[in-house]
Amino acid sequence: MARLIFLGPPGAGKGTQAAIVAESLSLAHISTGEILRSAVRQGTPLGQEANTYMAKGDLVPDTVVLGLVKASLQQLTPDQKGWILDGFPRNYSQAQALDGILVDISQSSDCAINLDVIDDILISRLLSRGRQDDSESVVRNRLQVYRDQTAPLIDFYESRNHLVSINGSAQVDEVTRRIQEAIQQRVAV
Repeated sequence: MARLIFLGPPGAGKGTQAAIVAESLSLAHISTGEILRSAVRQGTPLGQEANTYMAKGDLVPDTVVLGLVKASLQQLTPDQKGWILDGFPRNYSQAQALDGILVDISQSSDCAINLDVIDDILISRLLSRGRQDDSESVVRNRLQVYRDQTAPLIDFYESRNHLVSINGSAQVDEVTRRIQEAIQQRVAV
């Protein structure tokens, strides 16, 4: 059983790595970004609300995200041996709310894995994705929002001896290898 939180700036490879690691360890991959983008594509009320924030590169309000995360954590299938949270928590209040959610559902997280990548690489990666919400001005705003709101979580998890930082600038397979080694050292999988 592994319960992991993936941290890192936009473009660090959280989604790519979470998908690879989730598949290799039979974990649920819970991506708040994918959940939100799906709601936007479907035009749901939640998706419409989320889109007003996402289009500007701002974070979607906690109240919208918290319910999605709790429901996802409660809907694991019997073949899944834990989970990876990809894109959540994004700020201190979400991290505290996650602690409460995990207590409510009698679970805990094993570690937070931080993918560390320099800005030049992040900007290049994000602009090359070709997503509608990834114009250069939006990308730069997203990185600033990350630095202001999400980066403090590195200290939050480090203070709990819960953080593992991985250089995410390398090739995908090398980053995956580093993550899997870190998981093996921290979690009995």
